[in-house]
Amino acid sequence: MFVQPFLTLASSSPRRKALLQSLGIKFCVINPNIDESVSQFESAAAYVKRISVEKAATQTVNNTAVILAADTCVSLQGDILGKPSNKKNASEMLTRLSGKMHEVHTGVTIKSKSRVETLLVTTAVEFVELDQATITWYLETAEFEGKAGAYAIQGLGSTLVRSINGSYTNVVGLPLTETVETLSDFGIRLPGRETP
Repeated sequence: MFVQPFLTLASSSPRRKALLQSLGIKFCVINPNIDESVSQFESAAAYVKRISVEKAATQTVNNTAVILAADTCVSLQGDILGKPSNKKNASEMLTRLSGKMHEVHTGVTIKSKSRVETLLVTTAVEFVELDQATITWYLETAEFEGKAGAYAIQGLGSTLVRSINGSYTNVVGLPLTETVETLSDFGIRLPGRETP
């Protein structure tokens, strides 16, 4: 008889939790406490992969457990735009993103007792031209708080986006298609698809 491993989400992101809940998979959440500072000369892709590995490494794994950890950042012309520290920082980020194409990178690490797999998913997002009134309006919503690049595509931030090329859920914080495929390799399947 197939026994599905138990999944632990190593993330404090409410968006990742909501995305995973939308799949119907049972899991628990732990908050990995790590230093998320960017290393000197580290690319955005390398950064999110490293952070996801470090988050997963905070948890020990027994024979029936799988850990899922992820980290997301925005990159613009080689610069990493993480979560804004305050409203002024968010305004600067949105001004930089205005009318430009940027990339959203998510590193996902899935770990069991016997193996670890890390993926990188990148989505291209183009912003509309933002005038100061639009930026001020968006900042007043406070939706930027805790969001890489200072916007939430799943909320009012969608009005700032002209186009997207790639995974929408990646921009929200967890690329579901790639995550589900990899979780399946670790024995965690969607409800109703538990048979290997």
